[in-house]
Amino acid sequence: MKDLGSYLKKTRISNGVSLEEAANDMSISLTLLENIELGNTKAFKDIYELREYVKNYAKYLGLDPNMVNDSFNEFLFEKTSKISLEDIQAALKKEEEKDIKPVIHSPYTIEHKRYINLVPILIWIATLLVIVSISLLIIRNICEEPVITNELGGSMEDLYEFTN
Repeated sequence: MKDLGSYLKKTRISNGVSLEEAANDMSISLTLLENIELGNTKAFKDIYELREYVKNYAKYLGLDPNMVNDSFNEFLFEKTSKISLEDIQAALKKEEEKDIKPVIHSPYTIEHKRYINLVPILIWIATLLVIVSISLLIIRNICEEPVITNELGGSMEDLYEFTN
């Protein structure tokens, strides 16, 4: 970011514009422009906010905003995709002092856990079991042969006599 900031500063100076004049024209504070030209990213709350300031500053200076945005993206990639050994060791030391497991993540390696809601699945299974049970009871009652009896109390074979 320092290279990009110094490039913007050189362009501003070559255009003959003072820092105060640029801040007034862009309606932003003087310290913001100074931090952009110094490459001080820690002065900004959000990296996307910084990107917009750099893009608008490039437009103000008459530069190609796409080219400046590409340079900013390269800086951003360098910053977020590589964690220096010193940073890792410092984080480990700090975490050991807290007696907590160290947590160092790159935005590209964070695992997102997926949780499955079992309630709808259990409701479907219970509904299916009820439907199957009712269907089996209905089929059993339909398929059962009724017992045919004689009103006189005898069996049906007694009613019919077969003669030769």
